[in-house]
Amino acid sequence: MPAKFSQAAKIGLFVVVSAGAGLLVFRTIGTTVGGGKGYVVHAYLKDASGIAKQSRVTIAGIPVGQVKDISLENGKARIDIRVNPDVKLHQSARLGVKSASLLGENVIVLSEGVGEPDKKDGDEIETMPDARSVEDIKETVARIADLVEKVAQQLALSVGSEEGGRNMKAILQNLAEATEAINATVRENRAVINETLINVDKITQTSGPELQKILVNVRVITEDVKELLAAQGQGGQSGELRSTAERINRASKSLESALAHIDSVAGRVDRGEGTIGRLTKDEALINEVQGVAEGVNDYVDSLRRLQTIVGLRSDYNFLANTIKSYVEIRLQPREDKYYLIELINDPRGRTSFTQTDVDTTNPNDPAHYRTVTTTTTDAFRFTIQFARRIGPFTGRFGIKESTGGVGLDTHLLSNRFEIVQDLFGFGEEIRPRYRLWVGYEFIHRLWLIGGVDHIFLPNRRDYFLGLQLRFTDEDLKTILPFSGGATAGGGR
Repeated sequence: MPAKFSQAAKIGLFVVVSAGAGLLVFRTIGTTVGGGKGYVVHAYLKDASGIAKQSRVTIAGIPVGQVKDISLENGKARIDIRVNPDVKLHQSARLGVKSASLLGENVIVLSEGVGEPDKKDGDEIETMPDARSVEDIKETVARIADLVEKVAQQLALSVGSEEGGRNMKAILQNLAEATEAINATVRENRAVINETLINVDKITQTSGPELQKILVNVRVITEDVKELLAAQGQGGQSGELRSTAERINRASKSLESALAHIDSVAGRVDRGEGTIGRLTKDEALINEVQGVAEGVNDYVDSLRRLQTIVGLRSDYNFLANTIKSYVEIRLQPREDKYYLIELINDPRGRTSFTQTDVDTTNPNDPAHYRTVTTTTTDAFRFTIQFARRIGPFTGRFGIKESTGGVGLDTHLLSNRFEIVQDLFGFGEEIRPRYRLWVGYEFIHRLWLIGGVDHIFLPNRRDYFLGLQLRFTDEDLKTILPFSGGATAGGGR
């Protein structure tokens, strides 16, 4: 009886200890993995194979959370993970899947990332690039196995058959025979090679007398050549070598004569005779040619410095409900001056006044009164002005919109803001036409323009807003030298 009780007591004690250990492990795992604390973030994966709920989530191999849930959403696997509260995931945090073994087991890995703000409960994090899975490795190994099988098949077809075996045997037999033949050749010619080396040594020892014989032969050949040069051909004519020498002699005489003519020409040039001689001796002519060359050089240099600035502009007049268009060309040889040419299409381009004196007997009207009729027509107008800049101010003078006029421009903000004033139309209207507008380059080469026209005439005053495209055209200045010739040709 005591023995049985002792056995039961041992079993009961083992059960209690096992339960306590299991509880301890459960509490430890719950504490390390999160135990329901922390925050939940999610990510979307193309493939969640090998991942199960409650799986560990690690950073650098250290558990920092667990997989809370796996679900299907819009054709992708949504992975919800619970992260320990003491672990911070930043803006660039990433989630990825790493293969734990070749058996297909996968684990979730995280990178903390950098940047603000930190991830919070319910946020989504991006995924890492897909790593090669076990299936990919298997597919690669399968493809390699297929290639190896094909190579083996080809080797079996070429060598494994009876004919292939015979061919391989014949190749090895031929190789063995060739090797044996080489060895036999070396053994048979060993004495010959030794004798050849001995002969070379003898030749080097006896080279002195042989060289003397060679010199004697050279002397004999030289004498033979001398006799050949002195010999005459049949019929008393010179031999072939002598004839060749004579031709060379005649050629040298011709060359000497040509050099004499060249010397004569050079003497004439040196004495100042002829056109080339005068060009080298006449100082006035030299100075004139030099002046022409310098003038051409200055003209080309001025063309190189010249800038041609093109402006395309359209303004909308609010009160007149019309659009006024400009085509502008600035010829700017220097930074501080330019020539302005404009062609303007102005709906109110030309204004004329007609004055009529009326005598009437109508009791409702004065006996004598005067009527003034104002007529405005659409017309093209042009501008030709000279402009000079001093500091931030540019003054202009010349013809403005087909009438005499002056202007003053103010440049601010590194030449990106302009205040432009024009005064023109003297004698065309009762008072001169005064226009004021401002422009701002809000985009490179594109200007926003707004201003007031006819400031002195309340009945014709108008407000306008427009855009101007202003750019430098390098190709335009290349045709300027030909424009004057074309104009002159048209005049003729």
